[in-house]
Amino acid sequence: MGQGALRALIQRVSTAQVMVDGATIGKIDAGLLILVCAMQGDDTAKSTQLAAKISKLRIFADDAGKMNLSLMDTGGAALIVSQFTLAGDTSRGNRPGFSSAAPPAEGKALYAQFINDMAALGIPTQTGEFGADMKVALTNDGPVTLWVEV
Repeated sequence: MGQGALRALIQRVSTAQVMVDGATIGKIDAGLLILVCAMQGDDTAKSTQLAAKISKLRIFADDAGKMNLSLMDTGGAALIVSQFTLAGDTSRGNRPGFSSAAPPAEGKALYAQFINDMAALGIPTQTGEFGADMKVALTNDGPVTLWVEV
């Protein structure tokens, strides 16, 4: 396995959608908006690991109102959007650096792999478009937002 840390910012949502050029290309109701970034050194094993972890995170309310259910338990969907800016390094100066992000071809391949890994777990998936100028709208439920790395 590589030395990277595949990153995701996940938000529990009641609705989410992504648009490109004014057209909705992905939309979900209850589930997770997953913003994902491949880092240098990431590989397909990291993608599979990240999908398994996110699908099993117990962040949905059970009948008692406690965060005790996973995306797999609830049958919720995932809207998966590539976001290389999650690689942003803000430790120096005022302009983030993105040199730790995977090169575009590798990032695109790992993004596609992550989508396939989530779908293979039985999670209904919708997606953004890698490299596109996207507009993302969501209703964060809770709010619940988590940073996940593997």
